[in-house]
Order: sequence, then C-alpha cells, then structure tokens
Amino acid sequence: MTGLARFSVNQMTVRQLSMPELVAACLETGVPGVGLWREPVRSHGLDATAKLVRDAGLAVTTLCRGGFLTAIDPGERRRALDDNRAAVDEAAVLGTDTLVLVSGGLPPGSKDLGGARERIADALGELGPYAASRGVRLAVEPLHPMYAADRCVVSTLAQALDLAERFPAEQVGVTVDTYHLWWDDTAPAQIARAGAGGRIHGFQLADWTTPLPAGVLDGRGQLGDGSVDFRVWRALVEAAGYTGPIEVELFNEALWARDGREVLAETAARFTEHAG
Repeated sequence: MTGLARFSVNQMTVRQLSMPELVAACLETGVPGVGLWREPVRSHGLDATAKLVRDAGLAVTTLCRGGFLTAIDPGERRRALDDNRAAVDEAAVLGTDTLVLVSGGLPPGSKDLGGARERIADALGELGPYAASRGVRLAVEPLHPMYAADRCVVSTLAQALDLAERFPAEQVGVTVDTYHLWWDDTAPAQIARAGAGGRIHGFQLADWTTPLPAGVLDGRGQLGDGSVDFRVWRALVEAAGYTGPIEVELFNEALWARDGREVLAETAARFTEHAG
C-alpha cells in the first residue's frame, strides 16, 4: 500500500492480536512501524518482543506508557518513579527513543490541580536525566479535559509545554494527539511553539465521534468517521518541523470485536485516504 512510509500502528488499535500476530499483520500490510504497550510486551517477554520486531524490520515508534506522577504519598511517589525508570529501560531494550507519559489525575481527596502539575514537574526533573542517559525521550501527552480528574491533569498543549520547557528538549517533549487536542483553537500556535523548541516527540491520530461510550475511555473513532481534519493537523506539525512517524492509536470496542488483521488493513487505508 502506498503512502505508508511514516505510518505506525499503535498496538492498542488492534489489541486483539497477539504480539506475533501483530508483527505478521504489519508485514502483510506493509506497515513499517508499531507503537507498543508495556503490558502486552511484558506478557510476551521484553527480550522476545525486542527480537521479534527487530527481526521483522519494524520500527518501534513509541512505548506507552509511563507517567501517573501526581501522588502525594511518599511511598506511592517512590513506586511511580521506580516504575517509570523501568519503563525507560524497557523502551531502550525495544529500540524506541520515545516513552509516552500520561501524567496522572488528582490524588484521592485532592482538588489541587496546580499542586498536581508541580509534582509532575518534580518527577520529570528526576526522570529526564535518567531517560536521556538511556537514549530515551519523555513525551508528555496532554489528554482531553474530560480526563483531568482521574487520568491526566495536563489538558492542553500549552500546559504540557510549560512543564517540558523546564528541561532540555532531548529529555522532555510532548506528544500531539488529535483526539485530545482537536477542539483547542490555541493548539496551532502551541504546535509552532513546540516545533521551535524541538519538542514534538510524538504525533498520534484518532477521530472524535459521538456519542461517547460509557466511561469515555474507548471512544476513539476510526480515521474519517468523525470531526477531525487530519490533513490540517499533519500540515501543522510538519510546518513546525516534525518529520517523524505518525501513529494511529484507537481505543474502540467495536474495532476490537473485529478481526485484527482486517482492522489494521482498514486503518492503513484510512490513513492513506485521510492523512496521507
């Protein structure tokens, strides 16, 4: 299939496929890159996964996910930092230079968004140098505001950059995800800001469709089914200097219920049609 040179499929898009099935489907479809998730990597085995993708010639574009750095309790904070260091190590073994961070929501009983964001900054100060020493960049991903309470107090690209810019770009940058940012009319200026600083470390696509499902987590639409103009977003990040992989990450129960190879082929075709 033409037009897939920069296409990458995030593993969650076809989570019904085992790791060997995913790799085989990528080879069959001509998909050059994969974004992996820690849980299925661990299930298959870290070293075994690294060998599988390496032998297949697939690029690992990102590892998802680190983060959840907002805990107040010292023990919880220590465990979170240890887990993120482990995630950095896993990314290095897999051969990807980008660990995506979902920063974490408000701790139980807290309403202090500012304090939570400062704890993220404190954690990045510890994790950034460690990641850089392993050849890995941290990519703070802002999530749609509907996730601010329980998953991510970083809701806009401006907030993500305010955190990232405290540290060298080779340590901390951002992920631009259309699903989370498509609504924000300040995003184009913030993408230019991120590009000027060399901080666009990842670019992910998913469409916005309604109605949202219960729980809202699995509402990411297939490309072309919703409200997002992907060519506009691609033009924005490319104008900002981004030339890296473009990863499609879909959380969608209807897609997961289908044959994964069929979903992957459809997603690649939709990428070519709507974002290529």
